[in-house]
Amino acid sequence: MAQLTLQQLEKLANIIRMDVIKMLEHAGSGHPAGSLDQADIYTALYFNILKHDPKNPDWEGRDILVQSNGHCVPVRYAAMAHAGYFPKEELMTLRKLGSRLQGHPERTALPGLETTSGPLGSGLSQAAGMAMVLKMQDCNRRWVYCTVGDGELDEGNNWEALMFAGKNRLHNLIAIVDRNNIQIDGNTEDVMPLEPLREKWEAFGWHVQEIDGHNIESIIDACSMARAIVEQPSVIIAHTIPGKGVPFMEYDYHWHGSPPNCTQAKEALQKLRSLNGKISGDHS
Repeated sequence: MAQLTLQQLEKLANIIRMDVIKMLEHAGSGHPAGSLDQADIYTALYFNILKHDPKNPDWEGRDILVQSNGHCVPVRYAAMAHAGYFPKEELMTLRKLGSRLQGHPERTALPGLETTSGPLGSGLSQAAGMAMVLKMQDCNRRWVYCTVGDGELDEGNNWEALMFAGKNRLHNLIAIVDRNNIQIDGNTEDVMPLEPLREKWEAFGWHVQEIDGHNIESIIDACSMARAIVEQPSVIIAHTIPGKGVPFMEYDYHWHGSPPNCTQAKEALQKLRSLNGKISGDHS
């Protein structure tokens, strides 16, 4: 796959956000806030960071991407479609009966998905197990990436995975936390405070980086740094804005799992097409 420039990556991330809005409006259900705020992360992963082959999804040399926060899978589907895993027209079948694009990723339904996810808190344990196997097999050129929602860190299973990965020095495991500060019931620090989050990961033996999750260059650089770390698993705490790109959705936890209606989708697409007024012209 040809390497895209930073400007091309940023443009693609915005297109993926528009796809997410169209998919959710058409489906009539889904999770916009987290899907929109992870568009930059998934664009960086699929178009710069990951070793993968859309024409051969089971390629033995591929990196592994586990999506623990599976309710945000629309952004992954959009990125995969643009990468060539399936036709972009199929995005509009999201959550339809018989579709390969279910509301949570289903491993056996769609080539390129490594796990089935839905129950929150499971992905990091799965990713740690995969990383352990690769380490035992001396597969030193493959990495396991795992995207995790900050709200799902309320689940105790994550902390067992943190201990396991730290104990076994899984340097080939890279977690990316979507630190958008919201979950279904409200702000994370009101529901179940996570801070000091960095110090908690460090206490379990992880190398920690904190970045702007909307700066694609920072995402790429952080993953490069993580791959250079030896003797420790790595976590990238990516600070993001829920509903990124759509002003009436940004920072509002009510959009965690509420799809836009027709009118809201039209307004959201207008904002995204014009980059919230930064580009003039007819964007209706």
